[in-house]
Parts: sequence; structure tokens; C-alpha cells
Amino acid sequence: MILVATGQFTIIKQPLGFMKILQWIFAIFAFSTCGSYSGMFKMSVECKNRSESDLSIEVEFEYPFRLHQVYFDAPTCKGESPERLFLIGDYSSSAEFFVTVGVFSFLYSMAALSVYVFILEKYREGCKGAQIDFVVTSVFTFFWLVASSAWAKGLSDVKAATDPDKVLLLIEACDEPENRCREVHDPVVSGLNTSVAFGFLNLILWGGNLWFVFKETGWMAAFGGTYAPSQEKAPAPESFGQEGYGQEGYAQQGDAYAGTQGGYQPDYGQGGYTEGGGDYQQGGYEQQPTSFANQM
Repeated sequence: MILVATGQFTIIKQPLGFMKILQWIFAIFAFSTCGSYSGMFKMSVECKNRSESDLSIEVEFEYPFRLHQVYFDAPTCKGESPERLFLIGDYSSSAEFFVTVGVFSFLYSMAALSVYVFILEKYREGCKGAQIDFVVTSVFTFFWLVASSAWAKGLSDVKAATDPDKVLLLIEACDEPENRCREVHDPVVSGLNTSVAFGFLNLILWGGNLWFVFKETGWMAAFGGTYAPSQEKAPAPESFGQEGYGQEGYAQQGDAYAGTQGGYQPDYGQGGYTEGGGDYQQGGYEQQPTSFANQM
């Protein structure tokens, strides 16, 4: 209850956490549809002597598809005891590798999602956690590519090895024209087809998740800083006291500036102002009262 209360479940709504949930779910579907498979097909061999016929020969096979260990008994139609025949092929390597990648992907997705929810601060601290996550995600992306491709090829071989028409070719009695051999029931491999589909969907999910994990690593900013062009600073002047910048030059410029202002010397004296005469004088400026009577 304490972990649930302190968890940051908002990360699930973000692409980083949401993709991990999809990876977790699709990994379950991938290894479960392959690892839990068991199939069966039926054949019939009708001999010229009906008493020796076997109209329901059942052949069962399952994961990990070591078909060379799967056998069945078929009549010889010669009055002899039935012969024991084995299927052809061993496709356990591709199937087991596919299931192994699916199981470890499931475990890692669950562990990474727990880190996102409960210790997201430590995950982003120093970007070390994100960098490890990116490397592991890249490895799983490559593994899903290899495992899905290998299992797709292995599945096609399993279908060929369990095709009743091809298995009937192993029975010697079916070579005789007076005997009648036919298939009764084909194996149902829709679950195995689904496992291949989920394998490539996992490849897409893990490959697409690389971008969201890469943004957490901080490598993007590092690469941007590495390739930023450097700007050279302008060299400082050799002597700050050069003419025009030193004190002497500044004083000379100040005198020249004062000389240009010689024509404007305001005089703020108010000696010419008297109340009785009504004259207003300020620094030599006199203003005479205007007589409106003269203008009339």
C-alpha cells in the first residue's frame, strides 16, 4: 500500500511508460501462443485387405517441435505388424529462442515499468538509468528481429513437416496402388501464426520505444553541444590609454565640446523685474506689454 501511494502513475500516460505496458502485454501473447501450443493431425490407410486397415492414425506434436522424436504406427498391408515411423525435423532451436526472448522481454518490461513508477527521480538522475535502459532496449529490439525471423522460418518448416499429404509419403503401404491413403484432419496452426505476428509487433514496439528512451539519455544535448561552432572573441586593445580613450584625449574632446557650446550661455538673473513697471527681464530679454487699444 505504501508503494502504491508513493508511485508516480502519471508516467503511464506518457509515451515512455505507455510503451512499456504495451511491450509487457505483447510479450506475454508472443511466448504464450508459441510455448503452449499442441497440435494433431489424422490420416487413414485403407488396405486391400480391410482387416489390416487403420482409418484413424493420430499424430500429436507440441512445443518445442522436436518432430524427429514424434512417431506413429502405420499398417504395412502385408499381413505384418504395423511399422513405427517418425516425423522429420527438429525446430526446437528457433522456437525456444523465440519463447526465451519473449519471457525476458516480459520480465524486463515489468522491471522497467516499476522503476518508472516508483524511482523515476533516480532513473533520470545523471541520465545513467536512461542510458542503460536505451542499451538494453536496443539489444531486445535486435533479439526480436532475429527471433521473429527465425521462428517465422521455423514455423513454415513445421507446417511442411506436419502436412498429412507429405507424411503419407513415409508410409510404404501408400506406394501400392491397391491401397488407399488419405488425410482426415489437418493440424490447426492459427495459434502459431499469431505468435509470429506478435513477434513482429514486439519488434515494432521495441524499435519505436528507442526514440522515447533516447530523449531521456541526455545524449541529444551532448551531441548538439559538440557540433556547435565556436565563436572567437575580438582581441582586447593593447593599450587602453590610447589617444581618444585616455584621460588626456578625453579632456581634449571635452574642451572641444565645451567650445562648441559657447554661443549658448543662459543667464538666469532676474534683475530687470519690477512690479510697478510690469517689465519682465531675464538675462537681457525684455518683453513689452502689448496694447490692444493700439491694435483696435
